[in-house]
Amino acid sequence: MSLPTQAVRYVIVSPVKDEEKYVEITLQAVIRQTVRPSLWVIVDDGSHDQTPEILGRYARSDPWIRVLRINRDANRQLGLAEIRAFQVGYQLASAEDFDFIVKLDCDLDFAPDYFQQLIRKFNEDEGLGIASGIYLENQLGEWHPVPMPAYHAAGASKMVRRQCFQDMGGFVLFPGWDTVDEIKAQARGWKTRHFETLQFRHLKNEGSASGATSTSLLHGEVCYVTGAGKIWVLLKALHRMATGRPFVWGGLIMIWGYVRAWLARQPLLVSDAEARFYRRLLNRRLLEGIGKFLGLKPKNEVRSSS
Repeated sequence: MSLPTQAVRYVIVSPVKDEEKYVEITLQAVIRQTVRPSLWVIVDDGSHDQTPEILGRYARSDPWIRVLRINRDANRQLGLAEIRAFQVGYQLASAEDFDFIVKLDCDLDFAPDYFQQLIRKFNEDEGLGIASGIYLENQLGEWHPVPMPAYHAAGASKMVRRQCFQDMGGFVLFPGWDTVDEIKAQARGWKTRHFETLQFRHLKNEGSASGATSTSLLHGEVCYVTGAGKIWVLLKALHRMATGRPFVWGGLIMIWGYVRAWLARQPLLVSDAEARFYRRLLNRRLLEGIGKFLGLKPKNEVRSSS
């Protein structure tokens, strides 16, 4: 049975590193929420700028904000360090009594009712396991939504129902965790999605921290470890060649990321059954994309199945 929105308890875990330019904006956005979290654990993953000082000032003022510090080297491990930092924070947050867990980056801005509205969406659909708003990025001075598949929830601001989180065994400690969680959740009968009516601003565009080349390489590797089909990977790489950054090179690097993972025989992060489920999901996306290109009426939104 759904609880009144104000009675829902949620906790936030935020990995952060060297975000002095943006972290205070995110801090203010959470503090302004009409439904605040019962606990916000911010894990400082070895920042070398003013981030620790900013976090410390807010934690002293608001007891529901807790700051943990991890001392690591200065090199950024794309996709891996953040989820390991999340896991450290979750160990503390898991002691709380909560209905939802949120993974939140500290380079975002959003409206005061963002989480209230998101909780309302969960209350309206008890089968909804993972959800987010849609994120906007600044392109040439204007904010534009970043296209995502209907079933995808943005990893930068992802809310997960506690039972769903437990059913899928939490987040995997590997790059691509924000794809694996959706595969595992949907394969267990949960729905995953984002809501275009709920928007948040991603103040630092994807790939800006580690570079577009590293991001493309990671995307290819993630395609392999999640069991994506070769034809899908090739078509996605061709699309990246035409539209991605850097032009042409991004798609080639993505293919190399896939091939490199295959040559290394990296273990899949999903079971064989989950990989087959994911390939079917991607094939449906491909067919719907072809149908849209041909002007055919799109099918209803894909629903998960066990």
